[in-house]
Amino acid sequence: MSLFSFFLLLPFLSLCLSQTPPKGFLIDCGASSGSEINGLQWIPDAEFISTGTPRNLTTPVQVSTLSNVRSFSLQGKKNCYVVQVYRGARYMVRTTYYYGGINGPGFPSPPVFDQIVDGTFWSVVNTTDDYARGLPTYYEGVFLAQGKTMSVCIGLNTYTESDPFISALEFVILADSLYNSTDFNSFGLKLVSRDSFGYSGPTIRYPDDQFDRFWEPFVHNNSANASSSNVSVSGFWNLPPEKIFQTQLGSDQLESLEFSWPQASLPNSTYYIALYFANSNGSSPRIFNIAMNGVTYYRDLNVTVSGVVVFANRWPLFGPTTITLTPVANSTKGPLINAGEIFEVLTLGGRTTTRDVTALEMVKESLQNPPLDWNGDPCMPRQYSWTGITCSEGPRIRVVTLNLKSMNLSGSLSPYVANMTALSNIWLGNNSLSGQIPDLSSLKMLETLHLEDNRFSGEIPSSLGNISSLREVFLQNNNLTGQVPSNLVGKPGLTLTISGNNLSSPPPAS
Repeated sequence: MSLFSFFLLLPFLSLCLSQTPPKGFLIDCGASSGSEINGLQWIPDAEFISTGTPRNLTTPVQVSTLSNVRSFSLQGKKNCYVVQVYRGARYMVRTTYYYGGINGPGFPSPPVFDQIVDGTFWSVVNTTDDYARGLPTYYEGVFLAQGKTMSVCIGLNTYTESDPFISALEFVILADSLYNSTDFNSFGLKLVSRDSFGYSGPTIRYPDDQFDRFWEPFVHNNSANASSSNVSVSGFWNLPPEKIFQTQLGSDQLESLEFSWPQASLPNSTYYIALYFANSNGSSPRIFNIAMNGVTYYRDLNVTVSGVVVFANRWPLFGPTTITLTPVANSTKGPLINAGEIFEVLTLGGRTTTRDVTALEMVKESLQNPPLDWNGDPCMPRQYSWTGITCSEGPRIRVVTLNLKSMNLSGSLSPYVANMTALSNIWLGNNSLSGQIPDLSSLKMLETLHLEDNRFSGEIPSSLGNISSLREVFLQNNNLTGQVPSNLVGKPGLTLTISGNNLSSPPPAS
């Protein structure tokens, strides 16, 4: 298999599929109650997010899910939805945005911001052009659930001038066969375009598409109706809707078909591409070559009445794209094409080690006022790491520093902090933390422990003296009592500061 491209020609098989609603979560952001739209059940978002403000639009909208948003202030650098998922399942994740002027007359244009899925930067959200035409903007991707939860985060960037927002968020479980040539442990797919060629009606979606994928109309001067009576779409790995085979680009004339697709100019990247074909006149062979920007994509494609799909999982493209279908010498009819999908291949940004994520969630729960951006993946993407968190480089991403000094924190320090075994620095000085200092003996790499100017009480854990890497322990100005552990006093290479407590010296060694 080539690193850059992989072609597969699939004849369609006959399988039985039930037409049931998509499985997953359809989240109406900012809504106070659930609703049913076109046979699909939408639920409010409150259980999936703890930040932001629900707001109602005052402008007319196309569908009810656009009538409200969840809006986020400019204080936190990211705000995250967290959804329970099935580990190992493949999800279509779709976000929808319709501004509606919610930030007031001083901001007539929508804000520009980022969206993140788990630890991976997904895309910049720029809805300006669509909003000017009165349209919502949606983004779609395909990602593997690598844990028990998935997060989608709204992140501020340097262009964000007013409060970011989101209208809807969908997590839909896909069948295992869909887009299965992609290594979803290493990559995600970001939708660029999905079109039904020669079709001019409304967007094709559920119930025609069992996963509620959107197939947009694409009209060209070679558009034509076609017959799909003999196409068995259940045999396609990507399970397209049968309706896409009712129209086509192409004709019976023995001439090349050339058109620009996708219509947007593409960034320099690699792309997953699937092209769908079915010969509406099976008695006459249609055999042709496919080229993209003059580069051969597939040779001698024989399109049958039962249909074929040709796809590439790592095809390099840059700028405008032209597809050319050229009939070969022994073809009796001209080329045709029914539909196409193209995704940009995203390299996943990695995830913080589950052990550290769980520990940090427990630390967050023990704090009464944790930082606003403590949502989503703690370390990734690195420009959106949690406030006060420093993480390691490399494939195994660990938390190495916890620095929340002088942040007006209250609450306690969870014992689960000791589960972050890569920690080398804990700096929590000048807050209002109370309770006992937990046992940190499992932190074998800990070098500095700064808990000064808080309200910690109880005794100093003697286990601190067993951490050989420890170089600084600052505990001054707390409410600590009891004796100073003897294994800390006079420990070589350790700076110990304990003034401002109610401590007694250890008894002299016998």
